[in-house]
Amino acid sequence: MVAQQFTVDLDKPLVFQVGHLGEDYQEWIHQPIVCKESPRFFGNDVVEFLTKNKWWYIPAIWLPVVGWFLSRSIFMGHTTLDVALLVALGIFTWTLMEYSLHRFLFHIETKSYWGNTLHYLLHGCHHKHPMDGLRLVFPPAATAVLLYPLWNLIKLLATPSTAPALFAGGLLGYVMYDVTHYYVHHGQPTSEYPKNLKKYHLNHHFRVQHKGYGITSSFWDKVFGTLPPSKVEGKSR
Repeated sequence: MVAQQFTVDLDKPLVFQVGHLGEDYQEWIHQPIVCKESPRFFGNDVVEFLTKNKWWYIPAIWLPVVGWFLSRSIFMGHTTLDVALLVALGIFTWTLMEYSLHRFLFHIETKSYWGNTLHYLLHGCHHKHPMDGLRLVFPPAATAVLLYPLWNLIKLLATPSTAPALFAGGLLGYVMYDVTHYYVHHGQPTSEYPKNLKKYHLNHHFRVQHKGYGITSSFWDKVFGTLPPSKVEGKSR
């Protein structure tokens, strides 16, 4: 007797359904539903509310934190130029983290019930509903939890006076990433660079989903050979 394939009911809360897809989960999330309405994740209204975030929460919450850490390095004797260079290094380091997390964690292939469920919450939901504006940026509470071990790691690797500026740079890089990610989905760019960035990222969603992992730029895709093929090459395969 052949087992019947599981079908997700889009009219019911999704999170605890997707795990049942098993090996079909990867194919399912890569068939996007282009709709600005937010799907229902959980039956509980409080938990459902906590899964939604407006994009402006990110700069409103984290830019003051960036400023505070910058002030710590300045207070400990670093010049403005010193701090600017440390911030630039922090931002550059973040871009590599951005690429690595997107490629190796967000696009990990799962097939078990809990693997699919956790992946859907982490990134699968974004590929299934790429225009859901309320689940595009990372929840600030979850970010805070992740920042704590990152701050402790930076303190181990840097001096007491340089660590705050490096951390501020990495956090600023994250803020730039999240607001850029929102913009390439929902903004209407008029100048060439943001237009190309939008086209590059939407290509990742709708045409070549296993390449083009950069969000704020394609730099690391070029370095690691994950640039998507041109349209001509894509059609010829």
